[in-house]
Amino acid sequence: MTLKLAIAGAAGRMGRELAKLVHETEGCALAGGLEAPNSPHLGADYGELIGVKNLGVAISADPAAVVAACDGIIDFTVPKATLSLIKHTKGKIHVIGTTGIDAAGDAEIAEAAKSATIVKTGNFSLGVNMLAALVKRAAAALGQDFDIEVLEMHHRMKIDAPSGTALMLGKAAAEGREINLAEKSVRSRDGHTGARNAGDIGFATLRGGTVVGDHTIIFAGNGERLELRHVAEDRKLFANGAVKAAIWAGDKKPGLYSMFDVLGLN
Repeated sequence: MTLKLAIAGAAGRMGRELAKLVHETEGCALAGGLEAPNSPHLGADYGELIGVKNLGVAISADPAAVVAACDGIIDFTVPKATLSLIKHTKGKIHVIGTTGIDAAGDAEIAEAAKSATIVKTGNFSLGVNMLAALVKRAAAALGQDFDIEVLEMHHRMKIDAPSGTALMLGKAAAEGREINLAEKSVRSRDGHTGARNAGDIGFATLRGGTVVGDHTIIFAGNGERLELRHVAEDRKLFANGAVKAAIWAGDKKPGLYSMFDVLGLN
C-alpha cells in the first residue's frame, strides 16, 4: 500500500527537502503541496519545483483540498499555519515539526489528536531524540548537585528562541528531576541577577551564519563538568526523521505521539 503524503510549507527549504525524500521513498508518494495564499509558487507542479519529473501535483493554498487528497501531511511551518491546519486533519496523519507553539496552541493540538494521528516533536533528528533520553537519565542520576544549562545556536534567519529542540532538551532534564520546567526555566540573564538559584535550568541562545543546529547540555558540578552535545550538519536528517514518523503513524490510532514513540524510547 502506498502512503500518500502532502507537505505544508511546500516551497520552503525544508518543504523541498521533505518533498524530495517522500518522492524517493519506497512505499510513499508525493500527493500535494500546501503554500500561503500569496506564494508565487501556487499552481506550479510540485515535481518540477523540486527538480524531478512532472508529477501532476499542483501547489495549492487550499488546506481542505490538499488534506483530502492525501493520507497524511508533514508540517514544518509557523504556529499560526499549523493551528489552522489541524482544523482539517481529522482522520489523517499530521506530522508537526513547527516550533514556537505556545501552551494554548499545544492544548489545541492535543484536542485535535482525539481525531487525528499527530506526531509532534521539537526535533525529528534521531540523534537529538537519543540525546534527550540521555539528558533525562543524566539529570535523574546527577541530581541537584549539578547545575543544568542548555546552549543552542542556529542560523541568522531562525525566528523563535529558545529553539524547540532546546526546550525539548530542557523538558527532558526537568522530567529527569521530576520538576516543572516552566517553574524552573531561566530564559535570559542581564544586569545584576544575583547568584544562580539551585535547581534552575538555564537557556542561552546564539544566532548567526548558516548554522543548521547546535545544542549542548551542560551539567556543571563542583570541580567537574559534563557536556552532552549534538551538531546537525544537514537539514536532510530532519526530513528523514519526519518521513520515518509519517510511515510509523500509518497504522496508528488517533492520538498525540512524539519521536520517543516512533523510536521506542518510551
